[in-house]
Amino acid sequence: MKIYGYARVSAKDQHLDRQLIALTEYRIPKRNIYVDKRSGKDFNRPEWLRLTERICPGDLLVVTSLDRLGRNYEDIIEWWRKLTRESGADILILDMPVLDTRQGKDLTGRLIADIALGLLSYIAQREREVIRERQADGIAAAKARGVRFGAREKGPPPGFDDLCRRWRDGEFIADELAARCGVCRSTLFKWLRVQ
Repeated sequence: MKIYGYARVSAKDQHLDRQLIALTEYRIPKRNIYVDKRSGKDFNRPEWLRLTERICPGDLLVVTSLDRLGRNYEDIIEWWRKLTRESGADILILDMPVLDTRQGKDLTGRLIADIALGLLSYIAQREREVIRERQADGIAAAKARGVRFGAREKGPPPGFDDLCRRWRDGEFIADELAARCGVCRSTLFKWLRVQ
């Protein structure tokens, strides 16, 4: 039997420290800890897929919390069943001891674990939806206040009028004018329309 750990955060600038400490305290060898910095919206994550290829019957997968496993209700349920029933592995969610497939392998134990898994998977997905709704509301409110998103629009450089006159006189072509202004042709022509 091998013990594996899995840790996940949604963004590259988020930290895994808390999860990695918990997994190493559970005495999981570092070489058996798989880490993804990807969204939990689905399970198309390189390290997750690598890990699931290695899991064998009798192995144990340890995850600090269910939302680190994923945030999609159907996918969590599907992968849980794949690993526990098809692969014959066990799963332990550290912050939710009822989600320890090593315990209660009888019908009643499986029923309780399935109910808890369904409920907690629902909560994980719902949290993701609430985060996205709040983000969309925040963006809409910022736009209503006049906040602009994206790169700040660049204006023509000093001496642009003189460069345009020289271009119109045939001293150089439009591509060279764009290069001298440090922009692409489409930006150059947008500036020329405004003049």
